[in-house]
Amino acid sequence: MELSVLILAAGKGTRMKSILPKVMQPLAAKPLLAHVLETAQKLQTARTIVVYGHGGELVQKHFSDASIAWALQAEQKGTGHAVQVALSQLPETGKTLILYGDVPLTTPETLQKLLDLVTDASSLGLLSVNLANPTGYGRIVREGGVVQRIVEQKDASEAEKQITEVNTGILCVPNEHLHQWLPTLKNNNAQGEYYLTDIIALAVNHGVVVRTHQPQAAWEVEGINDKLQLATLERVYQHLQADDLMRAGATVIDPSRFDVRGTVTIGMDVSFDVNVILEGHNQLGNGVKIGSNCVLKNCVLGDGVEVRANSVLEGAEVGANAIIGPFARLRPHTKLGANVHIGNFVETKNTIMADGAKANHLAYLGDSDIAERANIGAGTIFCNYDGANKSQTLIGADVFIGSNTSLIAPVTIGEGATTGAGSTISKDVPAHHLAVARGIQRNIEGWQRPRKQK
Repeated sequence: MELSVLILAAGKGTRMKSILPKVMQPLAAKPLLAHVLETAQKLQTARTIVVYGHGGELVQKHFSDASIAWALQAEQKGTGHAVQVALSQLPETGKTLILYGDVPLTTPETLQKLLDLVTDASSLGLLSVNLANPTGYGRIVREGGVVQRIVEQKDASEAEKQITEVNTGILCVPNEHLHQWLPTLKNNNAQGEYYLTDIIALAVNHGVVVRTHQPQAAWEVEGINDKLQLATLERVYQHLQADDLMRAGATVIDPSRFDVRGTVTIGMDVSFDVNVILEGHNQLGNGVKIGSNCVLKNCVLGDGVEVRANSVLEGAEVGANAIIGPFARLRPHTKLGANVHIGNFVETKNTIMADGAKANHLAYLGDSDIAERANIGAGTIFCNYDGANKSQTLIGADVFIGSNTSLIAPVTIGEGATTGAGSTISKDVPAHHLAVARGIQRNIEGWQRPRKQK
């Protein structure tokens, strides 16, 4: 049967206390709805429809590049009403998987098993879960082990409230039944809403078998209504990322203090100390070591690279056996060769450093090309910006830049050249020359330091 996926994402999320729509709240730096859409894309779906409402313009703008059909639920009158507004976009045949934009962690494997329960119009698939404390959830009412209906918490009797099997809201329904049953839903309940769950009783009345499946873990079907629940599922998600990396051979010192906000590929014997954050896509080679409190975003690190504590790397490519940090910052378009050393409080931007080059202390290297084995002294600044334009600094092989040197771009330092400490270099330096550009020292005898007046 051809599959459609319908995602209900119209809720305001009042308890979030946020200007963002609920489905735009971030989990692992991505909107909740993005997680659900990515899961849907892993299924063999013919179409994906998102029912939107509060903050719909923002939601549609964010996902403007996605292959999504949209259905507006201008008034929120319940889950049944949400599906009703999308009915015109669902074909008469096939089946529809109904998901929720605030339930981000359901796995494709769980959903596929639910889909497999519905092979024709004689059955309907329901994802349920057993909870030790089912308060607030709709209960699955069975007779002789067969599902008969779902009763919501506010409409449940005391006996029904003791049932621990609850409805997750996730359903797989043959389309012909949706078209037949949805227009008949009533709102004569405590909430005055049109419940999607009422179709379970309709299915039983029409002789359609309700088949259930349960996820491996309850967190797969947990929805997010406030920031506390958001934080709880954030940690669940991050533990899952750490688990995957450890199964792949990585050492994660403390999974509770480790965050992946994107994707990462690793070689063998990679290790992560505490409070590491990986954003975007990072590719780490064999033997890479990431120290505590480091942030990596969209980086490629070669074999044996060590990133020491408190360093921030973004859009950088680092060659084998390089050492970065502690307290280093590599900005976008930084490309470092093998055995490069970037030390404490060194910042690079749009800079190439060839094999063996070093900048060990307190330097800013912007818009530059630094050749093999060059040594950049402490306190060096590449003055690359004149207030309007940026210019490049070229450093030859085996150059030695003395401490506290300012290089005013555009400037070229030839191979093997040296600059004296404290120099301000504004002209090219030929190969193997010493350049000294600083004021002549004067010692003034008898000079008195100013004193505060009493």
